[in-house]
Amino acid sequence: MGIISAIGNSVTENRIALAEGKCGIGWLELFPTKYASLLPFGEIKLSNTWLQKKLNAHEPGLTRTTLLALHAFEQAIANAGLTQQQLQSFDTALTGASTVGGMCLTDELYHDANKKENGSEYLSSYDCASVNIYLQQRYGIGGIINTINTACSSSANAILYGARLIKHGLAERAIVGGVDSLAKFTINGFNALHILSSVQCAPFDEHRNGLNLGEGAAFLVLEKEQAIGGKKIYAELTGYCNSNDAYHPSSISDNGDGPYLSMKGALESAKIAAGDISFINAHGTGTENNDLTESRAMLRLFDKVPAFVSTKSNTGHTLGAAGAIEAVYSILNLQHQEIYPALNFKQPIVATGLQPVQAYRKMGVNHVMSNSFGFGGNCTSLIFSKASL
Repeated sequence: MGIISAIGNSVTENRIALAEGKCGIGWLELFPTKYASLLPFGEIKLSNTWLQKKLNAHEPGLTRTTLLALHAFEQAIANAGLTQQQLQSFDTALTGASTVGGMCLTDELYHDANKKENGSEYLSSYDCASVNIYLQQRYGIGGIINTINTACSSSANAILYGARLIKHGLAERAIVGGVDSLAKFTINGFNALHILSSVQCAPFDEHRNGLNLGEGAAFLVLEKEQAIGGKKIYAELTGYCNSNDAYHPSSISDNGDGPYLSMKGALESAKIAAGDISFINAHGTGTENNDLTESRAMLRLFDKVPAFVSTKSNTGHTLGAAGAIEAVYSILNLQHQEIYPALNFKQPIVATGLQPVQAYRKMGVNHVMSNSFGFGGNCTSLIFSKASL
């Protein structure tokens, strides 16, 4: 696994921050926007120049999105002990996700689109697939390469897709994950929807008033059981399902049909009962619609809703990176047999009465469900299980 977020630059740093209840949401220091002093964000406090030097990435046209992805990607392949020969093999796949890609350079994109001359060095970076094309070229990855953009469920679907490639014999291993950096494109877009909070978000709280955007990246290496050898196994991906309630361009149906179907399908895929889930890393954006509909879906599916929390109160909503970042967090729950506290929660939603975990605690964790729900009702649930090998 590899990760970078507003609460840490590595898996270890993220785990410590989660356990300590650290919030990475605050005022912008690096990203230029008129909302810098008006709205809080989950910003990574590393400059592009620092990242370029650290990663030895000096090619022209690289965006912050690509740099964050490279940071997490290098951690993941090093942690998995992948050799150059394995990376270049035809049976190593790469599936990455992003909703912004190179459009983090919103002003440059606008300028290039209106220029009559040849354009800037970033012309080839605006494409959503530019991040994975760069990773493919830098490491010579020889297998199937794909980029997924299904809004906030993007990297959860990248994980699902990588697992299916392995299951169907199209890959021995799949490097899967996602990345998004802060961008005027998304800041202005979400602000136009009136769903950005002026304070730190409070998922599942009765008085929640919106989300905080964040940035980050995470990658995981999935490997076929027979190809693992003596490597350390953090967890097994045992269940996954994608559904779509197609209710509204930016909202989920009132009954939470999409979330309900994705969670139910993931249980069926894993061949376990609802009561077997120890913990849920909820999508939990802090918006009025999402938290209510996800709560209703959980109440429909579970006789007793398991312990749950939304870690977006730690990192902000990282959009296309959220599913992968929260997959890493779910695996940390399993690896260390612990769960992390919700931040900013005070009062349960009156209509549902559900309360997220409010204090760090050790507990037996066998199966963790991780939810990622995107615009258009594109809903994905993953189930990670304690390694049995």
